Amino acid sequence: MAALGIKDIAALAKVSPATVSRVFSAPEMVSKKTLEKVQKVIDESGYRPNRIGASLRTRKSGNIVVIIPDITNPVNAGIIRAIEQKSHTAGYSVLLGDTQGLEVREQHYADLVNHGQADGVLLFCSRIPFKTDTHSPLMQQLPPMVNGNEKIDSDEVVQVAVDNVAAAKAAVNHLIDLGHKHIAAVTGPDDIASSNERLQGYKKALEEAQIPYDDSLCIEGGYDVESGMKCAGKLLLLRQRPTAIFCFSDDMAIGVMKFLQKQGFAVPEDISVMGFDDINYAQLVSPPLSTVHQPLEEIGGLCIELLLKQLKGEYVEPGRRFLPFELKARGSTGPAPK
Repeated sequence: MAALGIKDIAALAKVSPATVSRVFSAPEMVSKKTLEKVQKVIDESGYRPNRIGASLRTRKSGNIVVIIPDITNPVNAGIIRAIEQKSHTAGYSVLLGDTQGLEVREQHYADLVNHGQADGVLLFCSRIPFKTDTHSPLMQQLPPMVNGNEKIDSDEVVQVAVDNVAAAKAAVNHLIDLGHKHIAAVTGPDDIASSNERLQGYKKALEEAQIPYDDSLCIEGGYDVESGMKCAGKLLLLRQRPTAIFCFSDDMAIGVMKFLQKQGFAVPEDISVMGFDDINYAQLVSPPLSTVHQPLEEIGGLCIELLLKQLKGEYVEPGRRFLPFELKARGSTGPAPK
């Protein structure tokens, strides 16, 4: 049986070939009813557009590259899911670049755009992976690009995130409201922008509550369960143990709780534990983890929406766009022990 073409799909769906083309290239220009009708025919027929031929005609690859530090991190799951869904609907494929936090890998995946293998970049790192000239406007030197979650220190880049400073401050204020004054912080690496912003929020909350900042209470972790356990061990060695521990990720908070419980401490009766992110299993640990909810799928969705606008030639205002966070008070935080 000969392979179906756009004209065949159009005939089966009883629409014009131009409408079928728009379903792939600009679905937002097609009515919902027509989109569903054409999509049904496409799904039933197993039709796939000829990407190679299309790229030769349009000089577009039909690909978007997502540059992300760690695809195994559960924080990234919701973000990637939203990107995949909206990219597919818009007729783009996603090339996922796991950099493992290495700058050379970031540059390697960015080169996919330079070599015509991708049309735009979603960047979830705090470094711009392109060579730029400081004497020229940055926006004019970059391909279509949106930065998500990690702050890039430039007002010329389109960025999407939550306000990490305000979110961390709200988390620490929750602990202060429960009567805690000896609050530790398990931070992320100091070369990660979001970790530094959360540290700012932690310090602001203490300052406003007139609680002296104690550097010995801040322990650097690695955003994983194992580092959370190690940091908890260090905090328990302090002469004056904290009554609450604010962790800059849920994975580290779960590691902290696991270690505390293994050492015979009750959470939150002896020590309260606060996380950040609200990953899927934050509610499944015992006790359920108090945390800051990041709207991860919304972050991914807005990132891809803004990139698709750029790919269509539309102007997108640079700068940071903050999505709302939400404090989730659960069983891992309670009143400070007397």
